[in-house]
Amino acid sequence: MKLSPFARHVLAAFFVLAVVGTAYAYRNVIIWTLGRARWAGDGIVRQGFLKQDFASEDVSIVASRLEAPWALVFLPDGSLLISERAGRLRSIGPDGAMRTIEVPGVQRMIEGGLLGIAAHPEFSQNGWIYAYFTALDQHGDLKNRVERYRLEHDALFDRTTILQNIPAGAWGNGGAMRFGPDQKLYISTGDAGDESTAQDMRSFGGKILRVNDDGSTPKENPFGNAIWTYGHRNVEGFAWDDDGRLWATERGRSLSLGHDEVNLIEAGKNYGWPLVRGREAADGVTAPSVDSGREGFWSPSGAAWFDGSVFFGTLRGEALYEVAVDASPVSVQAHFETEFGRIRTVEVGPDGMFYLLTSNTDGHGIPKEGDDQLIRLNPHLFRERP
Repeated sequence: MKLSPFARHVLAAFFVLAVVGTAYAYRNVIIWTLGRARWAGDGIVRQGFLKQDFASEDVSIVASRLEAPWALVFLPDGSLLISERAGRLRSIGPDGAMRTIEVPGVQRMIEGGLLGIAAHPEFSQNGWIYAYFTALDQHGDLKNRVERYRLEHDALFDRTTILQNIPAGAWGNGGAMRFGPDQKLYISTGDAGDESTAQDMRSFGGKILRVNDDGSTPKENPFGNAIWTYGHRNVEGFAWDDDGRLWATERGRSLSLGHDEVNLIEAGKNYGWPLVRGREAADGVTAPSVDSGREGFWSPSGAAWFDGSVFFGTLRGEALYEVAVDASPVSVQAHFETEFGRIRTVEVGPDGMFYLLTSNTDGHGIPKEGDDQLIRLNPHLFRERP
């Protein structure tokens, strides 16, 4: 039977809608399948430890069924806080009981929402915690901001905005936040999809910021404002080494892949985005200490320092990466590759153990039973292999 032109157009539209609908319904499967294609980059990554290398008592689950967790911080009383991008803090006490604390005003996006959290160095005296999140500003526009609260009895009081007007977007929001050895608060921002902001000194986009605990500018800052370094695409991890040097993990090109980085951060320096990629040379630009190469794609996130190495979680890489930054040549190992899925961050706890947050419920992976999880493991076993 010959169809009329109108009928053919209706049939074609129905087919397109069916394909789009099916793709949407199975979007996580598609994303996860594509995400399984990992490129280590330039042959510098080698397989490290697997879960089978650890005794059962050296790897344990502290918490499960978290929803898109992003960061964690330990408190002096033995409890810890986990941020979830939907706008919740999960408080886990020394007894293992979990409680929920709502953070007001959070707008969750693809890579936005409630991201980094930090506790004041004198938390025992002032009870201050800090949150970096996406919110609507006074004009109804999405921006990232940093707020400070007093945490008491699993509730937030004295809400104070200490930094605002940070560019926000569906991707590239930064969000790393830590107090450094100098007692200053370091904050990473992303370019939020607008590459030009990273080189624009009038914008907080694509920067590492350094402020006092009330958001004011320290007198040592190189540009007389909150900007500490610039030319970043999307820094999501900070780690200070034993010599007080700051290392940062940074995502490289997104859709075109490649050039994920580990950078040694020094005040006032330009780290090149988007003028250069990876180790490309340019006047006045600081090259990364390590990058994944043109075809490498790790998708690095939160980081920690342990015994001469920067450890960081990888999302696309689905592993805990270790970079011995002072080794010659620099070595890069991928521990637990694919065993826990997407790893959002790693922290060293007060007990000397590693604590990992997975990120399998963030819309980019296929969650397993119990995801997402907070995993505790013994890092000293990394040093026991001959």
